[in-house]
Amino acid sequence: MIRCLVVDDEAPALLILADYISQVPFLTLVGTTTNPIEALTMVQQGQADLVFLDIQMPKLTGLQFLKLAGSKCKVILTTAYPEYALEGYENDVVDYLLKPIAFERFFKAAQKALALLPATISAAPAVSTAPAIAPPAPPATSHMFVKGESKNKFLRVNHTDILYIEGLSNYVSIQLPTQRVVTYQTLKDLAETLPQPPFLRVHKSFIVSLDKIRMIDGNTIYILDKEIPVSETYREQLYRLIREA
Repeated sequence: MIRCLVVDDEAPALLILADYISQVPFLTLVGTTTNPIEALTMVQQGQADLVFLDIQMPKLTGLQFLKLAGSKCKVILTTAYPEYALEGYENDVVDYLLKPIAFERFFKAAQKALALLPATISAAPAVSTAPAIAPPAPPATSHMFVKGESKNKFLRVNHTDILYIEGLSNYVSIQLPTQRVVTYQTLKDLAETLPQPPFLRVHKSFIVSLDKIRMIDGNTIYILDKEIPVSETYREQLYRLIREA
């Protein structure tokens, strides 16, 4: 197992990453902390193999942490600031995750760490006739966390509650039965994190839940009283899924 430590000055970010770690079979959580000095001490004592590390923190920034930790552990940077990516890779980080972090993207980073930290996994026999075992598939998730209107606010959205999602430039509007959630994220990035089906992109500005469609009339989908256009690009896939349902 890869021993993981999460370091972030925002408590909601700690909860999200701790939840993600619990869903990956080859990761185990040894601690979470908002104090980078405490985290550095744990790393120097050999208590963690992999650190999920925020960059913008008081007392000690993530980049300063990297220099002090040296080769004591592997690091995956987690931040809302893309401008630090180059400097992060120059410090030999495993990966660079931009908040809000989707589980699928997190899992890809974890697999990179697994490839770099074979010594932390039970060693295989020198000679074996057993068939090769495929890498574990990411566990299915039933929810996601999206960033709210304030710095430390993250909202949990259950997939089964989503009616449709509308893209608004660099924001998306997630329509739920009793409320609308607007978060800073592109529709393209969000589409990559949602299970397909039931979710399907039907227009450059819309993703729908097939389970919530009330009616389809030509190139228009009806979900409750909302009329959602279907573009020619996605029309064939929509009708194929309907025929297979």
